[in-house]
Amino acid sequence: MTTFRISPAVADAFPDVLIAVVTVTGLRGHEPWPATTAALEELERQLADGTWQPADETDPRIEAWHTAYRSFGTNPRRIRPSVDALGRRLAKKGALPRINPAVDSYNCVSVRHGLPAGAFDLDHVTGDVEIHYADGSETFTPLGEPGTVENPKPGEVVYSDATDVLTRHWNHRDAHRTRVTDDSTHAAFVLETVHATRDGHLLKSAADELQNLLRPHAGQVTVHYLSSDA
Repeated sequence: MTTFRISPAVADAFPDVLIAVVTVTGLRGHEPWPATTAALEELERQLADGTWQPADETDPRIEAWHTAYRSFGTNPRRIRPSVDALGRRLAKKGALPRINPAVDSYNCVSVRHGLPAGAFDLDHVTGDVEIHYADGSETFTPLGEPGTVENPKPGEVVYSDATDVLTRHWNHRDAHRTRVTDDSTHAAFVLETVHATRDGHLLKSAADELQNLLRPHAGQVTVHYLSSDA
């Protein structure tokens, strides 16, 4: 069983962090996911109607992530938090990308609630996963670039397993090795806030919504929460 944990140094630096980890077994990515399709279409319809718009960098939820990025030396206007980049893409194009049902589900939940989200195929994760400060020696292969190897900057917040880095700049970009595909059957989905005092209720609502989208297409879905003191 893969364990997710926050390093003491990151927990000390971000005492109000809260991360929902939604773990799924028996995922069935090749069947139709009508609820996810409907949720995406409804979100895009609301955007077109002007009744809803994605959070931008003036929103406190996004602003908190910009502040976090700056604290570990990343310029958030050049390298954007995932939810910021996804929301900007949605606002510009009027639609979210369609990747596969599981990824589409967490993308939809992410932009609806203004919270970063990501996922890992646990069959391709080695050992446990830790959120920690990089020392610069780690390696990272970006999603969609299997021939590329990068080294995170020293002090950059990353997710990593026993092999290498799974995300850069906390949640800016995922690794190619642990990407979730139609063939993935065992996966972990994460939803994040660095301001749980204000946004913890949104995180829990988002986790509930994601579970509801995943559950009809999985054998088992569970959720647990990581915080600075647990």
